[in-house]
Amino acid sequence: MTNENSDLQLVYRKLRYQWKSNGPVFTWTIVVICVVVWLVEVLCKLASTQDYNTMLYDWSFIPGLALLKPWTWLTSMFMHAPNVLHVLCNMLTLIAIGPYLEGLLGHWCFLGVYMVCGLGAADGMIVSSYFTHDWATGGYGASGGLFGLFAVLLLVFRRTHTDIRAMLVCIAINFAMPLFIPGVGWQAHVGGFVVGLVLGWLLLDGIPALRRRPLWVRTLVYGLILAVLLVALAVVLTPSWVIRLEQAGQQLNLP
Repeated sequence: MTNENSDLQLVYRKLRYQWKSNGPVFTWTIVVICVVVWLVEVLCKLASTQDYNTMLYDWSFIPGLALLKPWTWLTSMFMHAPNVLHVLCNMLTLIAIGPYLEGLLGHWCFLGVYMVCGLGAADGMIVSSYFTHDWATGGYGASGGLFGLFAVLLLVFRRTHTDIRAMLVCIAINFAMPLFIPGVGWQAHVGGFVVGLVLGWLLLDGIPALRRRPLWVRTLVYGLILAVLLVALAVVLTPSWVIRLEQAGQQLNLP
């Protein structure tokens, strides 16, 4: 019992130190959640294909169900395909850029930026559905939020006069992935990136009256405004017939 208490105290002290020093607490929290959810997906698929399909239907983001299943705006950000490549690439990317941004923005601001960019990724899919009339194709993954972090980091590097050529190449490669890998949700990438650019600009410049306010205040104000606007955009763009079909229990040709 003494050894267990000592181990717990050691873990607590390490976490406390990381929190006070702006270490990557939320970065690694997101990584752990994504990996755990991915393992659940893999086990679920091995146990029963039907249960796995039900999980996808209930947890992934499907534009036609976004307003009737609002929790999927969140759960889809932590899901990945059952193959290891999807979750591995996204988590390595998060580990590469997350600690720097979390140290720069602070824990809660970093989490807020990531979540708002994730909402932007979902809206990217809704905008695409509005033009293609395909409301049944769903998506999931952390990449939409990661593209938003890329955008924020790009603005920060420009402000600090850091050489961004390598980052531009990396972003270009990621945007080009759908040309070589089928099934990549480029719509979510674009949505997350655009919202990241907007939020990043607001945090760095934004309304003059808020420029001198603490970063957490700016993140809270701008984040809430963008979140409300993103949800409002989804409400405006989603056709009423899509909502009526789902309310009547008629699926949109979903798997």
